[in-house]
Amino acid sequence: MKVEKCELTNGIITVRPHRSSDVRPCFEAVIESINELSPWMWWCHGAYSLEETKTWIESRPDAWENGIEFSFAIIDSKDGYFLGGCGLNHINPTDRVANLGYWVRTKRSRQGVASAATLLVAQFAFNELRLNRVEMVVATENKASQRVAEKVGALREGVLRKRITVRDHIYDAFMFSLIADDLGGNPENADNT
Repeated sequence: MKVEKCELTNGIITVRPHRSSDVRPCFEAVIESINELSPWMWWCHGAYSLEETKTWIESRPDAWENGIEFSFAIIDSKDGYFLGGCGLNHINPTDRVANLGYWVRTKRSRQGVASAATLLVAQFAFNELRLNRVEMVVATENKASQRVAEKVGALREGVLRKRITVRDHIYDAFMFSLIADDLGGNPENADNT
């Protein structure tokens, strides 16, 4: 399925596909947030490098074109400041399900950024990808990500034992889910702005 790249906004934040100009701002956001991200994100570690950021961002167009992942930068709509990332991965086209992940730089956490981005990307999942379900798999110890899932109205369905591995740590995880009805109706009526 061919999915056009798009920008989505609520007027406060914008989510858009990553650009080559995001390499330095993304790297700086990760470095700023390494203490908060590294326990939960396998890719975030003490020696995280600019080259890792560059390689990842350069891989985003192919992942999008092939329908493997739909990754978005989270940007402040007023000043263009790089706030973090969110996206859909582990896409199951048969059952029309995907995982939704998010992270926000430390300086801008606890300001509703992750929740707003999650809602925009979930609407994209239902409207553009025609998914039936969006899942958020969150380590039981990751209170910040749990708050985001709860704030957007995701249903906590249960605990998945030993579900997440981050380097040498294995975590149980909560399974949260959203369906289009959770966002106020069917996908055709969801508002993308």
